Amino acid sequence: MSDVVRPRRSALFLPASNARAIEKARTLPCDVVILDLEDAVAPAQKQAARDAALAAVRAGGFGTRELVVRVNAADTPCGAEDLAALRGSAVEAVLLPKLADVATLTAARTALGAGPALWGMIETCAGVLALREIVAAADKTGLAVLVAGTNDLARELRCHVGADRAPLLPALAQIVLAARAGGIVALDGVINTLDDQVAIAAECAQGRDWGFDGKTLIHPAQIAGANAAFGPSVAAVAAARALAAAFDGREDEGAIRIDGRMVERLHLEEARRTLALAAAIAARG
Repeated sequence: MSDVVRPRRSALFLPASNARAIEKARTLPCDVVILDLEDAVAPAQKQAARDAALAAVRAGGFGTRELVVRVNAADTPCGAEDLAALRGSAVEAVLLPKLADVATLTAARTALGAGPALWGMIETCAGVLALREIVAAADKTGLAVLVAGTNDLARELRCHVGADRAPLLPALAQIVLAARAGGIVALDGVINTLDDQVAIAAECAQGRDWGFDGKTLIHPAQIAGANAAFGPSVAAVAAARALAAAFDGREDEGAIRIDGRMVERLHLEEARRTLALAAAIAARG
C-alpha cells in the first residue's frame, strides 16, 4: 500500500525501556507503535532504552504495524547518540521531538543516511511558526508525518485546555493545513484520559473532523476509539462505492448528478481514497 493510504489511525507511544509493553504491542490492534526514548524514559535509563529499542527493531514481530522510534531532542546530549545508533537499522521512521526548524530536519537526515522516514512533532510555538518552511523541505529530507504535541504546546502557550481544546485549535488547524500543503500525514496529539471511553471517542472524532489522519495514544485502552474515529465507517464505504460506480464510464465528465445532488471529480478522488483506506485496513485483518 502507498503512504497516501497507509492506515495510521492509532499511533501508540510506549517506553522503549519497558520490555513487557513492547512485547504486548506486538499483539495490539494499533496501526503504529512508537518506541519512546524521550519523555517516557528517565534520564538514568536513556542508554538502556536505546539498546532495548534497537533490540526490538532487530527482533521484529510487529506484523503490519508501522514501527517508529522517538529520539531525544537535538539539543540534548542523547539526541545525536540516538540518531547515530539508529543509522542502518530497520526502523521505518524516526520521530523528532520539538521540531522547530529545517536545520534540525537536515541534520537528522544526514545522521540517519538514506534510511528511515522522518516524522516531526510540532509542540512549540516556534515549531508552529516554522511550519511553512518545515513542510517545504519534506521532499528533500524525507519528512512524512507531522505529529501535534498538544501537551507541550499547551504548557508553552500557558493556556487552559478543556474538553473542547479550544485554545489549541488554531495551532492544530495550522498543523493540518501545513501537512496537506506538503502532501504529508498529520496525526493529532495524545489524550490524557485513560478510562472514559466517551471522552476518548469525542476527542478522536474532533481530530478527525479537523482533518487529522489519526491520533497518537498513550494507553492501549485508547486504541479502539481512535480506530473507530479515523477509519471509514460502513456507511462511508458504501457511499464511496456508490459514488465511484456512478462515475464509472463517465470519468471525462467534470460533475454528475447522484441522488438529487451534484458531485464533482474532487468527490470521486476522495471516494477512491476512502475505498483504498478501507481496503488497506481490511488487509491487516
